[in-house]
Amino acid sequence: MININIPRKNKTITTEAGDKLLKILIDNGEFVEGPCGGRGSCGRCKIKHISGYLPLITEDEKRFLSEEEINNGIRLACLISPTSDIQIDIIDQEKNHKVLTGGFIPEFNINPSIWKKVISIDKPTLGISTTYEDLFTNILGLEELDLNVLKNLKMQSGQFTVVYDGDKLMGLEYGNTTNEIYGVAVDIGTTTVVASLININTGEEIDSEAEINAQKNFGQDVLTRITYVVENREQGTLELQKAIVNSLNKMLNRICERQNLSKDRIYEMSIAANSTMIHILLGVESISLGKSPYAQMFSKAKNIMAREIGLDSMSSFARISTLPSVSSYIGADIVAGAFVAGLHKTDKRVLFIDIGTNGEIVLSDRGKLVSCSCAAGPALEGMNISSGMRASDGAIEEMGIGENEITLQVIGNTKPIGLCGSGILAAVREMLACGLVNERGNIVKPDSLESDDFRQKYLIVENKKRSIKINKDIRITQGDIRQVQLAKSAILSGFVALVNYVGLELTDLDEVIVAGQFGAHLPVESLVGTGILPKDVEKKIRYIGNSSKTGAYLSLISLDSRKEMNNLSKQIDYMELSVSEGYERLFVESSRFKI
Repeated sequence: MININIPRKNKTITTEAGDKLLKILIDNGEFVEGPCGGRGSCGRCKIKHISGYLPLITEDEKRFLSEEEINNGIRLACLISPTSDIQIDIIDQEKNHKVLTGGFIPEFNINPSIWKKVISIDKPTLGISTTYEDLFTNILGLEELDLNVLKNLKMQSGQFTVVYDGDKLMGLEYGNTTNEIYGVAVDIGTTTVVASLININTGEEIDSEAEINAQKNFGQDVLTRITYVVENREQGTLELQKAIVNSLNKMLNRICERQNLSKDRIYEMSIAANSTMIHILLGVESISLGKSPYAQMFSKAKNIMAREIGLDSMSSFARISTLPSVSSYIGADIVAGAFVAGLHKTDKRVLFIDIGTNGEIVLSDRGKLVSCSCAAGPALEGMNISSGMRASDGAIEEMGIGENEITLQVIGNTKPIGLCGSGILAAVREMLACGLVNERGNIVKPDSLESDDFRQKYLIVENKKRSIKINKDIRITQGDIRQVQLAKSAILSGFVALVNYVGLELTDLDEVIVAGQFGAHLPVESLVGTGILPKDVEKKIRYIGNSSKTGAYLSLISLDSRKEMNNLSKQIDYMELSVSEGYERLFVESSRFKI
């Protein structure tokens, strides 16, 4: 056995030698950045080697580390296997992550599934030959009480509160608790998770929590996580499920502690998420979602006991309800967004787009709905970018390139350490505007400019490779621009293909609705300036924020909304871009920047 000591956390892990350090840390509850799933292709799982023996650094590690990092003992946890006791520190690469929790809410009626009523019971006496159960069933008009309900009772007289889910008895509580009915609206994104505590009686949002999806340790995107399941089968599903369930439990516990609220008064969690996230949450195999023909195990809404999957931060009889999906890549989060945007009711031509690792698009042609999904890749969330990071303190989120200097807007008003998704798009937008990058996405050659051209001071050429200097530590490489081009091409081609599919022109659109964590932080100037969205819709763009969580909220407190979303999921047709005629040509054409 060997010991992995982490002094800053006052923690020592005892384990057998042989495993990669990244796996050891994750298995023992340590949160380590690992977007590639431990394959050694992203360079994110950095640790600091303090003492003890480790094998010499390899060329595979060196390509991700600067000379300064190597000199300071920085190593990649996925590429080293400790064979003896070592002392390390885990590098916190992201602090105070910027997560969107709110958004536009349409009109609705409050008529929740969870409700309560009060009854009075006198316990049996010698003169009355009956069971305690019969006293309840006679009043409630039931044949019997569920065994789990009986187990939570102690024989006594007095008032009891009956908790219902629709017309089904959920549980019994001592005293009158009708004023305390709480639920949780949850958006599980591939990157982030948001949970809001809701007063079901009033519809008021009391508190919220947001954090990085802990599954990122197993892969940055859904396909990488599905690959992890393929390689590890049932154990892989269990590990991914445990990661998200533990996160939800911790988030709810923090909310309850802040609000001085008993978890026993939380009765339902309503969840919107993409199809892969819902499959994994419920412990259902997700392998089929990652290979042709990309079939789901299920698409209908589910309602189960929270304890079935290990959610113990709510009432012992609390339930989980998930929203329905359309296809493997048009999930419950998009059904929620389409509902919040009112796409099924509009008499206009409206295009809805949720921009992120995937770009999901739904077009409403006066209420007739068709959708598609395009793989934008992680660049739009700051990944696969040489100086990329998520939207947390130190991330550049906006910039301007002038003749004399580059101005930066940094999250947390602190020293810039990298670029988040909105930052890399702002950079590309500015570089296109001033001619540092041409329409093919190529960085301009210094010898093509006059010697006194202001752009010369931003250009760097090393080993015949060009890059653009943002400051002394951060630069934009040609590879970074290619990653943005791929994302732009995927989203724009999907946008155009869907419009063409229904026989419309871009000018026919009345409105473009942008939703999601990433989209909400993008100004119109960046969306149109980089060509992610076409110039024709510049003045038609509207933002509605985190529509996935809003949909979960509406499902929680409005049975009418829940039923409408179930119906809506059946009304949305799906178009597979890869088999659409002429799509490959459209994809290539969409990669060009129009300057």
